[in-house]
Amino acid sequence: MTDVTDGVLHTLFRSEQGGHEQVVLCQDRASGLKAVIAIHSTALGPALGGTRFYPYASEEDAVADALNLSRGMSYKNAMAGLEHGGGKAVIIGDPELIKTEELLLAYGRFVASLGGRYVTACDVGTYVADMDVVARENRWTTGRSPENGGAGDSSVLTAYGVFQGMRASAQHLWGDPTLRGRKVGVAGVGKVGHYLVEHLLEDGAEVVITDVREESVRRITDKFPQVTVVADTDALIRTEGLDVYAPCALGGALNDGTVPALTAKVVCGAANNQLAHPGVEKDIEDRGILYAPDYVVNAGGVIQVADELHGFDFDRCKAKASKIFDTTLAIFARAKEDGIPPAAAADRIAEQRMAEARRG
Repeated sequence: MTDVTDGVLHTLFRSEQGGHEQVVLCQDRASGLKAVIAIHSTALGPALGGTRFYPYASEEDAVADALNLSRGMSYKNAMAGLEHGGGKAVIIGDPELIKTEELLLAYGRFVASLGGRYVTACDVGTYVADMDVVARENRWTTGRSPENGGAGDSSVLTAYGVFQGMRASAQHLWGDPTLRGRKVGVAGVGKVGHYLVEHLLEDGAEVVITDVREESVRRITDKFPQVTVVADTDALIRTEGLDVYAPCALGGALNDGTVPALTAKVVCGAANNQLAHPGVEKDIEDRGILYAPDYVVNAGGVIQVADELHGFDFDRCKAKASKIFDTTLAIFARAKEDGIPPAAAADRIAEQRMAEARRG
């Protein structure tokens, strides 16, 4: 047994990051599909989570990402008040190079083989049109187009929920639920980030952005020339006078290198798994920075796709996503009461709900 395999098995069966119910490795040689489907928990209901399509450096990295993301979905769905457990799938490869209809159909067949234990949706590298294809082989698919009975792009409500979490952070720290006059840095202005920028500008914030994709930056600056652009995330987190930092790209944004360099007083963004490793949340708190747990504030999208299973209603979903404001404030209050960082407080609340469901 290799060290890497032993590491994966240790995560699955023996570490605090494990506890997964089921992990499925999928391969379809004809289409080139290689995928991992991870079901962390079905205590609250069928596992729900997106499909990430990404060129991982190795298959082992893909498995590790699926494990981390699916566990995060259990906590996210619990905190969002959904009757769903947590799951996630990753497809290995560059979607720009290998994504085909045949591959997506093959993936859909693998998801369908789980009989409804896992409900899939969009994530990094997958889009509404892709879910329409997957749905042809798998009825447990959300994030489809309105033309095919779906709710469309979930990024809209994801950004709205992050904005509500940011408003709650402002209320907690500055006594006023607005970002008016505050300088907010957004790292990643793709599917979710560009909607977040719009909310911030409407609220009167000063916005600074960065993105590795030049076209994403241009889409913002062409529409909103008042937005400031910096070269990269490293420059963004060091921006003088920054009030809020919103990581909206891939995970691990808060790590041993970035936390000491942060100038912002609040971190609240859309990216999943922002904390690079256990203990980072304590480092953030020790610096006097308020952290709004990522899986709480970015739950707007999963609220939307869950609603799609029951006949989508945008106003109903937006009302549910608005509650992220109250949930975030409740987490800050619990953190103060228990003397722990907000991330730990959110975990406690989510774990309590899942434990109660298992006992029930």
